[in-house]
Amino acid sequence: MYDTNDLSGVVEADRAHVWHHLTQHKPFETGEPRIIVEGRGMRVWDQKGKEFLDAVSGGVWTVNVGYGRESIANAVRDQLIKINYFAGSAGSIPGALFAEKLITKMPGLSRVYYANSGSEANEKAFKMVRQIAHKRYGGKKYKILFRERDYHGTTIGALAAGGQPERALQYGPYPDGFVQVPHCLEYRKQWDVENYGERAADAIEEVILREGPDTVGALCLEPVTAGGGVITPPEGYWQRVQEICRKYDILLHIDEVVCGVGRTGTWFGYQHYGVEPDMVSMAKGLASGYAAISCLVTNEKVFELFKDDASDPLNHFRDISTFGGCTAGPAAALENMRIIEDEGLLDNTTAMGARLMEGLAVLKDKYALIGDIRGKGLFCGAELVADRETREPLPEAVVKSVVTECDKRGVIIGMTNRSLPGFNNTLCFSPALISTPDDIDLILSTLDEALATVPAA
Repeated sequence: MYDTNDLSGVVEADRAHVWHHLTQHKPFETGEPRIIVEGRGMRVWDQKGKEFLDAVSGGVWTVNVGYGRESIANAVRDQLIKINYFAGSAGSIPGALFAEKLITKMPGLSRVYYANSGSEANEKAFKMVRQIAHKRYGGKKYKILFRERDYHGTTIGALAAGGQPERALQYGPYPDGFVQVPHCLEYRKQWDVENYGERAADAIEEVILREGPDTVGALCLEPVTAGGGVITPPEGYWQRVQEICRKYDILLHIDEVVCGVGRTGTWFGYQHYGVEPDMVSMAKGLASGYAAISCLVTNEKVFELFKDDASDPLNHFRDISTFGGCTAGPAAALENMRIIEDEGLLDNTTAMGARLMEGLAVLKDKYALIGDIRGKGLFCGAELVADRETREPLPEAVVKSVVTECDKRGVIIGMTNRSLPGFNNTLCFSPALISTPDDIDLILSTLDEALATVPAA
C-alpha cells in the first residue's frame, strides 16, 4: 500500500517504470508526471491534491457517466466472483444479456462480436471484409476506403485506414488495399458549390470508380470525425454516402468508438442521419471506462456470409480476441446503459450540448481567433485561426497554450495534436453526459479567461 498523505514514492515509481501513452518523457527528467488519484462525478484530483473539472471524459472521450459509480463497480465485482472469464468461443450471461440489450438500440443490426479496444473492433471489421472478398469475390473486392482526417485506431491495420498523417508517420510500411477519400469539413471546403455535402460524398464515388467498384469491399467512416477536428457532416452527405454504398455493393462500416453510447445525444451518432450501416464498431463510452470492452455489431446479412458452407472447416470467421471473453466488460456495459436510460442522460446531453454550443458562439463573437465552432451533443470543437479572413490555422503551440491556461485554472480540455500537419488547431470539448449547467458555464468561463491570454486575442 501507499501513504495517501505522501505520494512521492508513487510518483518516483511511475517516473522510473511507466511508459505513458502519447508522451515525450524527456521533460520528466526535471519535472514529474501527472498522476490522477481519484475521481467523483465530473471532477478528478491529481497527486498534489489539485481538483480539475474533466471536460474530456477521461482524456479520450470515455467516462460518459462520470467517475465513482459504485453500481458499475459492484456489477463488475459480483460478476467476476461468479465467473470472470472464459474464451469467447463459449457464451456468458452478461455477454448474452448485453448483446440483446444493445441490439434493441440499433434497429437493423443483429449480431455482436466482443473484443477489448476500438482498434481491435475495427480490425475485426477489416478482417471480415477481406474474408468475404475471398469467399465471394475471388479475393478481388478487398479494398477498404477511409476518409481524410478520420482515425480508426493504433494498430498497423487501423493506422493504414487512418486519415491522420502524423499518427501514421514512422510506423510504415503499411498493408495495401486501404484507400483514402476526401474529408467533408465545409469550413475548409475543397469545392465551391452550394450542395457541399452531396459534392463531398460524390468525391467518394469518384475514388470508387478510379479504383474499380469490383475491388472495393467497404467504406469506413466516423459519423462525426473526432480527433481530426470534431467535423460534423454537412447536409445531404450521409444520405448520398448510403446511396453510393448500395449502388456498388459496398459494406458501410461506421466507427462509433467515440460517438457511440450517448455522446451526441442519441445512442449512436449515425442515428442522427438516417443511415443503415452494415457494421458498427464501438468502445470507449460502452462501459464508461469501468472495464475494457469493445464490440463490432453487424447486420444478419454479414453474419450469414460466414455460415454458407459449414462443411468447409475454414469458412467461418476464424478470429479470437482473448479478453473478449472477460465478463467484466459486458457486466459494466449493462449497468452503464441502465444509468443512461434511468437518469435521462440522452436528453441531458442534448440540452447541455446546446448550452455549450451557445456559449462557444458567444466566445466566437468575442474572439476573432475562433474561426469555426462545430458539434453534436456533448461533442464540440472550436477551430482557432490566426486570421479569420484567410482562415490561416493558429499555430499548434499557441493552441496548446490555451489548453495549458485552462489546465492551470482547473479545467481539462482537449485539442487536435500530432495528427494533421498544419491543422492541429481545434479545441475539443467532451464532458460527461452528466454535465450540469454549472459545469458547462465553468468550462466556458475558463475558456474565456484562457483565450484572453493569447496575444492575438
